[in-house]
Amino acid sequence: MGREPSAAVQPIRLWLRRGFCEDTELGEAPLRRASNWFTERAEPMPQIQLPIFPEGVTDITALLAFSKQDGRVTYFNGTMPVFVHDEADRASFQMITAQFCVNGNAKQADIVRAFGVTKISVKRAVKRYREEGPRGFYTPRKRRGPAVLTPAVLAEAQPLLDEGLEPAEVADLLGIKRNTFSKAVRAGRLHKPVKKTHSS
Repeated sequence: MGREPSAAVQPIRLWLRRGFCEDTELGEAPLRRASNWFTERAEPMPQIQLPIFPEGVTDITALLAFSKQDGRVTYFNGTMPVFVHDEADRASFQMITAQFCVNGNAKQADIVRAFGVTKISVKRAVKRYREEGPRGFYTPRKRRGPAVLTPAVLAEAQPLLDEGLEPAEVADLLGIKRNTFSKAVRAGRLHKPVKKTHSS
């Protein structure tokens, strides 16, 4: 079991437009301590396509932007900083961008465009946020044995292939051995979308 937060960790409310990070339990210095407090409790997550954080300020929407400096990523609503995390802290990146989408501050397409991540990764993060809230990104995930290609797993895998993900990416996402997944594709149990060609 993970350790309980110390007494110094108290719920705070960041009074921001449309409720960014509302009621999130942070530490004594929220913008600089938040990701550290959670990262200690987080398990590594699959990193198939890492977000891109260019130097300087990058717009996400007309009101929302982020900047990277000295390995730290800061998100702004107008000129007000609303959240900070380490560049390598993927859990916090997924949490805050999913929160932006759920709260209506950004669309999923805005996150895909601004950070160069896949649509399916944003969709999954938003789903996790809706179901589990911010803590869902930092709670240790229950480990399971290697997934087998049951009908339920096949039904979950095919839409990911339809989204344009490579078989190896889908295998990693679902915890399936790449070789096993490739065999299923070759056997016709799964299929990659056929690219349309223009006839002459």
